[in-house]
Amino acid sequence: MMRQNECVSFTSSPELDQIRPVLADAAELARAALIDSAEGGVGEYLGVTAEDRSAATHRFRAELQGYRGWQWAVVVAAPEDADVATISEIVLLPGPDALVAPAWLPWDERIRPGDLGPGDLLPPRHQDPRLVPGYVVTGDPAVDDVALELGLGRTQVPSREERLDAAERWHDGDFGPGSEMAKAAPSTCGLCGFFLPIAGSLSAAFGVCGNEYSADGRVVHVEYGCGAHSDTELPTGAGSPQFDPYDDAALEVVATPPAPEAAEPEAATPEAATTEVAAPEAESEAIADAAEQDDRSTD
Repeated sequence: MMRQNECVSFTSSPELDQIRPVLADAAELARAALIDSAEGGVGEYLGVTAEDRSAATHRFRAELQGYRGWQWAVVVAAPEDADVATISEIVLLPGPDALVAPAWLPWDERIRPGDLGPGDLLPPRHQDPRLVPGYVVTGDPAVDDVALELGLGRTQVPSREERLDAAERWHDGDFGPGSEMAKAAPSTCGLCGFFLPIAGSLSAAFGVCGNEYSADGRVVHVEYGCGAHSDTELPTGAGSPQFDPYDDAALEVVATPPAPEAAEPEAATPEAATTEVAAPEAESEAIADAAEQDDRSTD
């Protein structure tokens, strides 16, 4: 008979420290039983431990692919008056350094926040401690209609423990008072115009943010805050200018063409010099003639 479970036992109780020789000497019998089982992979002998006065377990290293650190355990048995042991059980068990799969968990314990996707169904656990019975429908429309109008028409409501757990998660989360955003905020959500209070016992500490540029639609603590608070004021001079600034200190360098070379003056001719010299004499003669004519007119 072969099975895989539990793990190899290495110690015996004090009263079983002395293993009966008929059990301790059955190592080769145990190895032969392993070989006959056709499982293969029988390695070195690792020792024997007592299970009780009539049984002992011989261990061998398992040399099977994918079973690193596992051991073969062969249980041999012999009654008090027996001279020969017999094979009772063959087991493949993990050793202290074996590679084993994680411990199995039920599905409802494996679910983590964020695992639920579109189309998935996640019913609450049986007798879920997060829920307690709510209003029970009586069948009387006069009573039930009023109960539904007051919000008492749910068959289950959050338990006290669930409300406390939710409050702790929200308080310690990204939108709680201890977040980096809240520490740098100019004010708190409880004083913000975008803060939408919730109903129920959690309304004293939590609400929903209605600012699309901040924690829009998230449950926030009243002591959480951000830079988009409704009373936030920009410092003087902040904002975007309407026109680009003009820098009057900037210099514009423009390349200009070189100036043309000045022409050399021509040498004066003798005729020009004579004319320039004669010009004053001719002017003096003209003035004398005009004066003489004036004298004649007077006479």
